[in-house]
Amino acid sequence: MFGGLYLNPTNRKSMKKYLLIVALILATTISSSAQKIYSVKYENQADIKVYVVKYENQADLKVYKVKYKNQAGENNGLWFFTKYSNQADKKLYFVEYENQADVKIFFVKYQNQAGWRNKSKIYWFY
Repeated sequence: MFGGLYLNPTNRKSMKKYLLIVALILATTISSSAQKIYSVKYENQADIKVYVVKYENQADLKVYKVKYKNQAGENNGLWFFTKYSNQADKKLYFVEYENQADVKIFFVKYQNQAGWRNKSKIYWFY
């Protein structure tokens, strides 16, 4: 018996539907852990320290700020800034100097410009 279903030939269709539903729920849960960001006031509260560079070619990650939570990407530079820290996947502290940063970012004007330039730093956002 699995979830109230017996594994016999008459219930195989029901079992397939059940497994499909479970897979969809898991996929939705995984994809909902998108790049929801919260900016903290103090360095010791942060998961990642970031520095905003002046030029795109200096950045590890090009970031586009989306307006709605459901538009946020999965570690691809599409960020939604949350109002509260407990809603965020990652908490960031914006440092004053480039050498203090774990990751250097550049804010782009258009969504299709977002993405990683230096993939060796991608692990910071998993």
